[in-house]
Amino acid sequence: MLLLAIDTATTAATACLWRDGSVLAEGERRGGHVAQEVLVLCQELVERAGVPVSEIDAVVGGIGPGSFTGVRIGLATARGVALALGVPAAGASTLAALRAGAGDDAIGCIDARRGEVFAESSEIAGAAQAPATLVDAARPGQLVVGDGAVRYRALFEHAGLVVPADEDPRHLPAARLLAASAAADGLRTPLEPRYMRRPDAEATLAVAP
Repeated sequence: MLLLAIDTATTAATACLWRDGSVLAEGERRGGHVAQEVLVLCQELVERAGVPVSEIDAVVGGIGPGSFTGVRIGLATARGVALALGVPAAGASTLAALRAGAGDDAIGCIDARRGEVFAESSEIAGAAQAPATLVDAARPGQLVVGDGAVRYRALFEHAGLVVPADEDPRHLPAARLLAASAAADGLRTPLEPRYMRRPDAEATLAVAP
């Protein structure tokens, strides 16, 4: 099975061509409007791998949580590519991919803006919460990865948590791990957003006069 997996839920876009446990090509984009560049990135990977797009069996998209705009763009891109190729589309958790890349005991931590993070571990149920709340729930010495960990590094390290260097690849939800997760799940996870919080636009409308 040849899968094209993409994720644009965080501050980086990642993509991968994955076949039965082997990575044929993968790449990332950091900074700027990365979610809007994911199609270009996918085309580059297809050319690098030297496989025709007609061989792609399914498209996998990271369902978040993360940037609401990034999640929507990523899912729309995954749906569009799958529709154009006439293949199934499935989802995979962005937070789960972060944790899979860092180890079972790690905390996945994505910047949720508005002074919050989306965080999850084997002991912490996935939720949007204040960084200080996450500190109270974590154990000293526990590894924290993701762009939320980078943003709140000072707070987490002061509390005794471990945050890898900013450029450490464990801060990225690797598309290869999304593909592996979706394949193991039999492509059963719907390609629907996992927001964990009301989108900002909905919250604004709710309080508008």
